[in-house]
Amino acid sequence: MTIDFSLQWYVWILAALLVVCFLIQLFYWCYYYASILYDNKKRQKAQIPFATQTPPVSVIICSRFDGINIEKFLPAVLEQDYPSFEVIVVNDGSTYETNELIKSWQRVYPNLFITYLPENAQVLSRKKLDLTIGIKAAHNDLLLFVDADCCPISNNWISLMVRNFVDGKEFVLGYGGYQSAPGLLNHLITYDTFTIALQYMGFALHGKPYMGVGRNLAYRREMFFRKKGFASILHLQGGDDDLFVSMNANADNTRVEYNRDSKTLSLPKTSFREWLYQKRRHLSTSVHYARSTRFLIGTEVLSRFFFYASALALCFVAPPFFLVFVAVIYLLRLLTQLLVINFTASVLKERHFYLTVIVADILLPLISLFGMTVNGFARSSVYKWK
Repeated sequence: MTIDFSLQWYVWILAALLVVCFLIQLFYWCYYYASILYDNKKRQKAQIPFATQTPPVSVIICSRFDGINIEKFLPAVLEQDYPSFEVIVVNDGSTYETNELIKSWQRVYPNLFITYLPENAQVLSRKKLDLTIGIKAAHNDLLLFVDADCCPISNNWISLMVRNFVDGKEFVLGYGGYQSAPGLLNHLITYDTFTIALQYMGFALHGKPYMGVGRNLAYRREMFFRKKGFASILHLQGGDDDLFVSMNANADNTRVEYNRDSKTLSLPKTSFREWLYQKRRHLSTSVHYARSTRFLIGTEVLSRFFFYASALALCFVAPPFFLVFVAVIYLLRLLTQLLVINFTASVLKERHFYLTVIVADILLPLISLFGMTVNGFARSSVYKWK
């Protein structure tokens, strides 16, 4: 019995496409997404300089009908181990009880301040106005931002973020994760957030910063006003974190902080519908990224799509012995992902991912594609800060 190793032309084309996409994927995972691992080795060898001074810091928290979370998470910010900092809560629509709670805390914490945005304020993006009010109220040049529904996991959060403000640095991009819980939805949310962090932190570590997250972000007050704040993106609902970073951050003025004690944790959505709305809101600003950023992100997504498409097609049209080749290519890519993801998860003190990788790697791009398609038929103004 002999095996016929002759193959049709379309099998060779599909195999070539699979290999090309595999190599592109390997490049992204080993060059960009593994950047934290490479940079962490430099830090362990003391090759990355950090500031030794502890300049005063203004922590700004915008609260929109978020009294319960303020009561729950604000103490973690107020109890930071840092010599000089103030906490400014911009109270947007919270209840009388929340105001009274904050005022009672002010008697214990003299560095706690509160300011307000009137409920009848007619603006497209309340979040940008809230942030601007908080920034104008700040007394210090270094600004550190966190959302009302999340908190730092350590009392060293401020000091770890601030140590990156060495000479010439104006932005510090931090990691904001979500609390882990059982269930597929929570695994998807935490995996999605984690891999997005691998992407924007990896790009930034290679001199291509394009976004940050408002859950854990720092920049200079002087730079904010020098760049005229959010003036160029006031016509958009979102963009107060990612687009502001995309337009003003660069290889020279940006640092990344990923120490496990520097991260913040947020409350995740508990329904798929709420999470999809959140995804759509975040994706609505991505079309405004720089062309080079969209090219880099799009190349990864397209190569992933054609990787799976060509592998699946080969399973149907290639002879059985050829399936070993497909399986080896797939397993090599999966092994690379698992190693990069879980070693980096250990650095960031994040949950580890195994079976989730197999499901989410296919499902999340489809969810994003659906969200962007729906966004194409929706007005950007429908995505309001709740």
